Amino acid sequence: MSTRISDPAQLDRYECRTCGYIYEPTDGAGKIPAGTPFSEVPDDWRCPICQSTKPRFKSIGPKVGTMAGFEENAGFGWGVNLLNPQAKNVLIFGALGVGFLLFMAVYFIS
Repeated sequence: MSTRISDPAQLDRYECRTCGYIYEPTDGAGKIPAGTPFSEVPDDWRCPICQSTKPRFKSIGPKVGTMAGFEENAGFGWGVNLLNPQAKNVLIFGALGVGFLLFMAVYFIS
C-alpha cells in the first residue's frame, strides 16, 4: 500500500454486491488509509457491513464524472440514453403535452 494517487477523487469507487456498501478511496475503510485504491486493498479485507470478501465488490466509477457501465448501455433504446437530463425532461414533458393536446382535440371534435 505504498503507491498513492495524487488525486483520489479520480479513483473508482467499489460497491458491495451483497449489502450495497460503497468503498470510497477518498475516505478509506477501517484500517485502510484514505487515498488507497481498491486494487491495493489487501485480498483478505472484508466488507465492514456484511463481511463479504473483496471479489464481491464491483466498480461503480469515480464519484464525479461518468458512471461505470454507462457506455455499454448507451446504445439501447431509441438513443434516449445519449441525451442529457435536461433534454430528457423536454422529450418526456413535450410528449405528455402533445398527447394531452391530441386527447383534447379528439374530445372537442366529438
